[in-house]
Amino acid sequence: MIRDEAALWLHRWREVLAAGGAVLFGLWVASKGGFLLMPAGLAIAAVAAGLTLQAFRRMRFAQATAAPGIVEVDEAQIAYLSAEGGGFVSLSDLMEIRLLALRGRRFWRLRQADGQALLIPVDAAGADQLFDAFTVLPGMDSAALVAAVEGNGASRASLPALDGISHIVWQRPGKGIATRQP
Repeated sequence: MIRDEAALWLHRWREVLAAGGAVLFGLWVASKGGFLLMPAGLAIAAVAAGLTLQAFRRMRFAQATAAPGIVEVDEAQIAYLSAEGGGFVSLSDLMEIRLLALRGRRFWRLRQADGQALLIPVDAAGADQLFDAFTVLPGMDSAALVAAVEGNGASRASLPALDGISHIVWQRPGKGIATRQP
């Protein structure tokens, strides 16, 4: 009944549309007036507007699946499972997130406190779950996270030219070298 292209578009935009519907519902409740309905409706609309923004950023973060392997986020632990490699990183041990371009493909490089790093393709299955995992990190800016994934205007065709380029997306604050003052 629904064309495949329309179904794919609706599936991709489902969270944004649902949150936008909640904004409209809140405005409708506020339009009914009164000392109770107007503030309640405006509060619903404000919360839903924040959810709409977050859903829009999450949608822009998600990439089409083209890389091998699968990403799972469970109980503050990121797992990347692939026949070519993989591993686990705890969010509490995460020290740095970089976006790398290697051999024409982009990767998340997650470095732990002990120096170990995990490379996860940006377009691996389930990599869209990383958005929610990354946004809970202290000092993470979700807009900067989306801008890093979108490449600040770099097209997908120009990726081989960007080989070896890395961009620090996030570093854990306050974990530098401390010197003791006498």
